[in-house]
Amino acid sequence: MSRDYEVEEEYGDQIRAFRIWMQQAGFTDTTQREYMREAKAFLESLNGLSAAAAVKMNVIEFLVSKRNIGDRARNRTLSAIRSFYVALMDFELATRNPALEVKKSKTEKNKKPVYLEEEDLVESLNYFEGRYRHRNIAIFLLMGYCGLRVGEVHRLNLKDFKKAKGTIEVFGKGRKWNEIPVPELLMNYLIEVEKERITPYSTKEDAFFVSQKGKRLSIRQIQKIASQTFQAFKEHNPKVTDMKLSCHKLRHSFATMLLKNGVDIRVVKELLGHASIETTMIYTHVNDDQKKLAMSTVTIPKSIVS
Repeated sequence: MSRDYEVEEEYGDQIRAFRIWMQQAGFTDTTQREYMREAKAFLESLNGLSAAAAVKMNVIEFLVSKRNIGDRARNRTLSAIRSFYVALMDFELATRNPALEVKKSKTEKNKKPVYLEEEDLVESLNYFEGRYRHRNIAIFLLMGYCGLRVGEVHRLNLKDFKKAKGTIEVFGKGRKWNEIPVPELLMNYLIEVEKERITPYSTKEDAFFVSQKGKRLSIRQIQKIASQTFQAFKEHNPKVTDMKLSCHKLRHSFATMLLKNGVDIRVVKELLGHASIETTMIYTHVNDDQKKLAMSTVTIPKSIVS
């Protein structure tokens, strides 16, 4: 009998509650899989102890047992356990959340942020080729100029594209809808995509982005489109060769671009669909030129200089 089966047998109600809670909360399929894997591993580490009886020490012992992982991976594991206990409390299977008593690791705050400047975003559009060029550019622009998550691009439906209003309705985290105004150039591409769109094999399928096989374009396929573009872009641009670029870095670039252009952080928060402004703060970067500009406004009165 596998240990995973034993965990399912021993903590069946808790695992089922967590699965239902994550689905209800609107977590992506990827997050659900990762969080469930961490929750099961944590339950296995309890060696038969009731999940409701676990304490801070049990959580720390589990985190310590995961050797050779960085601060970000540790924090994600902790977030998974915290969410697990939120679910148990919602379903009255626990009365407290021991994971909340464990502090998150301090990530490298001075680490150089990874994002593309606007001119790089524009230049990268030159590396789209082939039959699905309009579709792939539209996908890239939705992430780089509207800040969509890859999962939100994947879930976009025809009915979500409001041509008359010039907006798209995005179904994001927390099962929340967010209406986003679309830049004119992207509107033109979306209109072209709609015209060129392959009719899905299933009559019930309303996906905006359809694969050549007549199915909704998968998250992996969207990531591959971005990855291939980044690879071609890097080959011709030495300054970005060492950058670890991804779909999420396009969203990062969008947020950074808005903030550098002076857009109120509260507006950026709404466009990104963040629950709290603290999350949006991650995207605020100050470069050397901005520091110099700020200091150029500081004048020391001559009267205090000896």
